[in-house]
Amino acid sequence: MYDIKALYEATSVGHALALLQEHEDALILAGGSDLLIQIREGRLAACVLVSIQKLDELRGISIDSEGTIRIGALTSFSQITRDPLIQKHLGVLGEAVDMIGGPQIRNIGTIGGNVCNGVSSADSASTLMAYDAIMEYTGPQGIRLVSIEDHYGQGGKTALTHDELLTAILIPQERYEHCYGHYIKYAMRNAMDIATLSCSVNVRLTKDKRRIEQMRIAYGVAGPVPMRSPSAEAAVKGQELCEKTIDLAGKAALNDVHPRSSWRASREFRLHLIEELTKRALGRSIARAGGSL
Repeated sequence: MYDIKALYEATSVGHALALLQEHEDALILAGGSDLLIQIREGRLAACVLVSIQKLDELRGISIDSEGTIRIGALTSFSQITRDPLIQKHLGVLGEAVDMIGGPQIRNIGTIGGNVCNGVSSADSASTLMAYDAIMEYTGPQGIRLVSIEDHYGQGGKTALTHDELLTAILIPQERYEHCYGHYIKYAMRNAMDIATLSCSVNVRLTKDKRRIEQMRIAYGVAGPVPMRSPSAEAAVKGQELCEKTIDLAGKAALNDVHPRSSWRASREFRLHLIEELTKRALGRSIARAGGSL
């Protein structure tokens, strides 16, 4: 049983914003794979919903003349995984969202909803964090660009104000060009489970493929929000490709993370996972970039 007080169907982004201003307690309904569960469980009883499901202008993936990749907020996980631009430039993002739920969830779930629910375990979040993604908010005053790091707040909150929509996710060319990545999700079972811990790495190697020019790494469930590890990134910058460098990254990452104990895993086990998954994801990323240890 779904206890919904009112449901409004937006016909445009402007109409959606007007509905949000008119109904101060309204919630956005995109794919509904998370929100409808909360309503069914009684956590959002008698809520007001503004559906944006018909806003096709918020779907799809494109690239502009400067090479910035634009992912519409309503683009489904399945669309992302199959998209030629993603496969060519951001394959690790397609792999990450392909680990969400089952096929039905991936067909209806949206990347915008995945990052707007504010949880650290969202499978797209750590990869977008590792690529320094930019969030495009649209509100009554126009477009506001926010870094993904500033997008996330404590307690499942985001930087979105009530009368704003996330309309797109942007990744500039300099943040993905010549970068190769790998995503690892550790969960209690192999399918349809929330991450106990996740790790996303991307690297850019020097032209001779012997050193790391740049490494970026981000984690899910390593703290209250998805987070980067500046210590690990700095530790391997300019280092030769060898097992010592891999080990260095794993140990340095422990300086920045703040996992907690829960019924899924203890803090100590998550710290072990962070070190180990860092090494595995970095090694795989180096191989994809054409390097060898």
